[in-house]
Amino acid sequence: MQADIFKEIDALQSEINTYRPLNSDLFKQIKEYYKVGLTFSSNALEGNTLTESETKIVLEEGIAIGGKPLKDHFEAIGHAEAYDFLYTLIHDKTVQEKDLKHLHQLFYFRIDEKNAGKYRASKAFITGSKYPLPKPDELPQLMKDLIPHIESFRKKHHPVKAAALAHKEFIFVHPFIDGNGRTARLLMNLILLQEGYNLAIIPPILRREYIDSLEEAHVSDQNFIHFIARMVRETQKDYLRLFLK
Repeated sequence: MQADIFKEIDALQSEINTYRPLNSDLFKQIKEYYKVGLTFSSNALEGNTLTESETKIVLEEGIAIGGKPLKDHFEAIGHAEAYDFLYTLIHDKTVQEKDLKHLHQLFYFRIDEKNAGKYRASKAFITGSKYPLPKPDELPQLMKDLIPHIESFRKKHHPVKAAALAHKEFIFVHPFIDGNGRTARLLMNLILLQEGYNLAIIPPILRREYIDSLEEAHVSDQNFIHFIARMVRETQKDYLRLFLK
C-alpha cells in the first residue's frame, strides 16, 4: 500500500518538477498561497476559529477580524512567521534542535513569551490519549536524541515516510507547553521542502482521522504514514492545478 502511493507521489513530483525552476515572481506567489493554506489548516486543527479567508486578510492586510479572539490572530501571524523561517532552512538538508526551538518561539512568543521556544517544565497530557508523555526532566535528552533519529529516517526511508516519522516522534516527545502539533507539522514540512517535495496540508475536516491515526501510531504507524502520504498527494494535485488555471 505504501509503495504504491509513494510511486504515485514520485510521479506527480516529476510532473511538478517540469515547471521548475520557477521565476522569482511565481515562486513568491506560490509560497504566499501555501502560507495562507498551511497557516489556516494547521491552526484550525487546534481550534483556531479564523476561516481561510479571514486568515488571508490578517496576514496580507493586517486587519483584525471583528468578534474573533486576539489569540487566534496571534496564532495566524506567528505561524506565518515560522513558515517563512522554514524557507531559510531548505538548503541546509538537515534539522537542528535550535531550529525547532526557534520555530516554536516564532509561533508562540506573542501568546506566551516566557515559554516560547523553551521546553515545558511541567507534566503534560494529551486529551483522549491513553499514552503518557515524557516527564519534563527527560525532554532535553529526548530532543537531542530526536535529531539523529530524523537523520536516520531520511537515510532509510522515502522522504515522505521520513517526514511522517519525524512528525510522529516529535509529537510523542511533546516538548513544549503548547503548540506541539503545529511545530510537528512545520518540522514535517521542512523535511519535505528540503527533499524537494510539496507540503503536506491536513484539512481540518480530516482532524479525527489524523488524530486517530497518530494515536494508533504508538502501536503501528502504517496508517499514519499512509495518511500523511495522502495529504502530500493532494497538495501535489492542488499545486499542479495552479498551473492549469
